Amino acid sequence: MPGNTPTTTPAVLKEANASTYLEMSRSYLRKGRCEGYGPPYIRIGKSIRYKVSDLDAWLELHRAGA
Repeated sequence: MPGNTPTTTPAVLKEANASTYLEMSRSYLRKGRCEGYGPPYIRIGKSIRYKVSDLDAWLELHRAGA
């Protein structure tokens, strides 16, 4: 149908979209990459990407009471 756009989440997100997805700041993600406590990421040249499945798994690992 014209005017309808898909609202699905892509499998891989840029840093800005990952921070929105996680509801965390970009600076938290950057510091987490440098210090080793953030979610897994993919580096392609200077570009950073996050797999949604990795973000979901990382959130589960940090769930209270788990």
